[in-house]
Amino acid sequence: MNFNIKTTYLVIAVSALIVILLFGSRMFMIIDAGERGVIFRPYTSGLDRENIFGEGFHIVAPWNKMYVYNVREQQREETMDLLDKNGLSVNVDVTVRFNPLFNGIPALHERFGINYVNVLVVPEVRSTVRQVAGRYTAEEIYSTKRQEVEGSIIEETKKTLGKNYIDMRALLIRSINLPTQIKSAIESKLTQEQEALAYEFRLTRESSEAERMRIEAQGIADYNKIISASITENILKQKGIDATLKLAQSPNTKVVVVGSGKDGLPLILGNN
Repeated sequence: MNFNIKTTYLVIAVSALIVILLFGSRMFMIIDAGERGVIFRPYTSGLDRENIFGEGFHIVAPWNKMYVYNVREQQREETMDLLDKNGLSVNVDVTVRFNPLFNGIPALHERFGINYVNVLVVPEVRSTVRQVAGRYTAEEIYSTKRQEVEGSIIEETKKTLGKNYIDMRALLIRSINLPTQIKSAIESKLTQEQEALAYEFRLTRESSEAERMRIEAQGIADYNKIISASITENILKQKGIDATLKLAQSPNTKVVVVGSGKDGLPLILGNN
């Protein structure tokens, strides 16, 4: 009897060992930091939409499957050819940064699967970039409205991806490449516009300076007119007398002859 019990235990242990060796990689799951998991039960309830498995060690029945998602911020760089408003070919390099929303992993898996980056993110970014670029000319995309173009792409892409449980953190247009002739023509036009603005600024500045000088001259002329109208002969004589008295008080040796100067003003004779 004891022998049969030992045999039974041995068979069970060997069977368990075989199961562990065969299915251990599927039964014992470790979810790393920055990852989340969803489980699919093919023989019972299917995809578990309620439970999201966090970081750590998990035991999964061998007939079930755990799908692990990277929820860290990710980056993709895309180079694409597109057409502007006038049908001109433009080459654009774009960088997009994103991560899946934690609570949206089950729905994301159900709709797009583990390959959601290539199925959802990249096609949506490419489609939005082409749609937005088609509303502008090459010159606007390249220079005059570049920020506006970038802002429109970000807004529309973020809205689309957000509906599908993707948080788009940033979208940057790294470079815009145009045919050489078109690029040269645009740069030449921009240079001429800058030169015209600079010339207009100089004209405005010189005109302002001329106006300032005219106003200053007019003020001086008005001042002289007022002074000339207010000065009388008696005032001048009084000013002369005051000046003579101040000079007479000077320590320098001099002779003051009263009434001998022009118009009766005192005459000062110094020793120098």
